[in-house]
Amino acid sequence: MRIKLEQLPQYLQKQTAPLYTLLGNEPLLTLEAADLIRTHARQQGYTERELFTVDQHFDWSDLLTVGNNLSLFGDRKIIDIRIPSGKPGKEGSKTIESYCNALPPDTLTLITLPRIDKQGQATKWFKTLETTGTLIPVYPIERNQLPGWIGQRLAQQQQKADSATLQFLADQVEGNLLAAHQEIQKLALLYPAGNLTFDQVKDVVLNVARYDIYQLSDAMITADTIRYTRILSGLQGEGTAPLLILATLAEQIRQLIVIRKGLNSGQPPAQLLQAARIWGDRQKSIIAAANRIHSPSLMQGLSHAARIDRIIKGVDQGDAWGELLQLGLRFTIHENWQFRNKIQ
Repeated sequence: MRIKLEQLPQYLQKQTAPLYTLLGNEPLLTLEAADLIRTHARQQGYTERELFTVDQHFDWSDLLTVGNNLSLFGDRKIIDIRIPSGKPGKEGSKTIESYCNALPPDTLTLITLPRIDKQGQATKWFKTLETTGTLIPVYPIERNQLPGWIGQRLAQQQQKADSATLQFLADQVEGNLLAAHQEIQKLALLYPAGNLTFDQVKDVVLNVARYDIYQLSDAMITADTIRYTRILSGLQGEGTAPLLILATLAEQIRQLIVIRKGLNSGQPPAQLLQAARIWGDRQKSIIAAANRIHSPSLMQGLSHAARIDRIIKGVDQGDAWGELLQLGLRFTIHENWQFRNKIQ
């Protein structure tokens, strides 16, 4: 059966299921849910724990063996299985089905998976997990939901802030829940319960590095002009080396060139993404960018990056930070750039 993440605390108060499956790509929420399940299990006498992380060298027979081995002292056991790829393979799929169809006694099994697409959720092994145990999807907090989520977390520590302050904090953490969680914890340590002012929150949040080069790259390929500009300004304020930023953006452009050429030649998107080693949530945005931006624009962008490289190294004259901004705008508002190129 499926339950919502917010239903988990009440669900655990009523019963202890033999099998739980956490499903999603939000690290903080997944970790908190797993901790909640493990804490509940320990309270119910599950004192032993076996941890398995599935990779390409994992021996699936180990799972069946440990499930069949009863504790010498009669203690209840937690079997914690983590499958980061979300793809157990042929042997793993059969093992999961066999394991679920004969769950070991006095054992609570916790399986952690990333987000699984519709095709993956239609497989027999996944359906077996869903019908045998309790499946908890962990959905990400959308950017427009983040201020409200932060407000709820502040309320849990008897603090609150107005909507403008919550929006400011959400903008600064760039949708990263782990970063938001850390800032919320710092606010609890630094200030007493009650209302938080904007200046209090600003002083805490702006006191540490916050911006990520890879977030800048994501903003570029998703055509988010405002976000790209804000992150680049933040990176400049934090003293990030321009050459490091340029290397990341140039590599992203080269990746888009390869994928765009593959799409033009009729290669399947899945095959191109696998060859480029692009996984998870980035696949959709990469393909969308490759379809949106024409090959000539990508090649011009790469030439622009080469010029910025010469500026940074002192070979050409110019403002490296201004050129990095223009490089991003070339793709976030690429239609305007294409129009300008036509009339030049």
